[in-house]
Amino acid sequence: MTEPIPQPDPGNRLAAASHHECVHAVLQRKCPARIVYAPNYWQWFAHHQNHGLLPPELADCRTQLDLIRHLGLDVFSRNIYSDQQHGWFGGLTEEVWDGVEACEEVRMEGNDRVITRTWHTRRGTLTERQRYIFADSTLVQEVFALDDAPDPLDALEELLGARRWRFLPERYAREQAHVGDDGFVVAGELSSPLKALHLLAGAVNTTYLIADDEDRVRELLALHQAAQLDLVRQMAAVGVPAMMAMDNLDAAFHTPSYLEKFSASFYEQASRIAHQHGSTFFIHACGSQRINLKRIDSLGVDGLEGVAFPPLGDVQLDEAMQLTSDRFLITGGISAMETEKFQSADEVRRYIADLFGRLRPYTHRFMLAASCNTSIRTPWKVIQWFRDAWKEFAQ
Repeated sequence: MTEPIPQPDPGNRLAAASHHECVHAVLQRKCPARIVYAPNYWQWFAHHQNHGLLPPELADCRTQLDLIRHLGLDVFSRNIYSDQQHGWFGGLTEEVWDGVEACEEVRMEGNDRVITRTWHTRRGTLTERQRYIFADSTLVQEVFALDDAPDPLDALEELLGARRWRFLPERYAREQAHVGDDGFVVAGELSSPLKALHLLAGAVNTTYLIADDEDRVRELLALHQAAQLDLVRQMAAVGVPAMMAMDNLDAAFHTPSYLEKFSASFYEQASRIAHQHGSTFFIHACGSQRINLKRIDSLGVDGLEGVAFPPLGDVQLDEAMQLTSDRFLITGGISAMETEKFQSADEVRRYIADLFGRLRPYTHRFMLAASCNTSIRTPWKVIQWFRDAWKEFAQ
């Protein structure tokens, strides 16, 4: 016999508080007028737009922001401004090179967009290649910069010693003004030292490089940390309210030992700088998180974006709340497992009612969101069902 669906209060209506006010309340660890719902439709919208699959009622939507506004949801997003055909994150900064010539070539192969980046250094030329696969509306890495380097650590020294970032406050202000009262643009422009090596060498070769010469790897990654902390200061100084390290903080790749050796110092210092300027510092999280939660919290990090729960992760959201302090923020609650398998509005209502019931004591530090992204296989009606269930139980 199935349990009855919990019924909302008869007087339940979404409060008149604005999207911006509700998100801001959570950033201040205060209970919002209703639960924040800040989804990530980046890939879903692009895919349906690219392939002419948008339903007729979304015919006037040109961007992910238009879709979020159509649904009446909140914005707390680090990709509302990003060009997904060019990179997994970024758009509010520009790279500045000293002594390295950086080039980029874009060509079409059928419907795919292939991006080749080349760096001419004193110790040779390095190349990476990414492909935007049109059929799946996703970007994949085909060649890493350090793949063919005769001496990867020498090459790493050349790149990290020459690279800095310049924040573009005018671009940020323009994007935030575009979002307006719908919420916040998150500056998702950062990466930890360990993630930087993942991006240049791949996760597998990162492990080999560390095993071969850990001391030198740590010495070289300190160059990246210094440059990134300078970027944190730039963003904090102009009043960016939320910034994020795009680290995919999965314990399979960010083991406790690796986290401690290569990233903890960056997280702690970045958090401190952000707090000195009234900003907040988040990390993008994918996969298993349980083993690292308490340590991440202790470093002063404000929260994790997209905490995955079983079977994609290893901790339920209410458990994650219990394992962390009353200042630690968590976004998540919806994954591809739900959006692809739920077949009725009733299933979605039961799921949201149960989730909100378990997280009710933590609404001052929770935002409902996609655990990582919204699957391109999610039917439009399921997105609507989640919106309707949120409206019903959010207060």
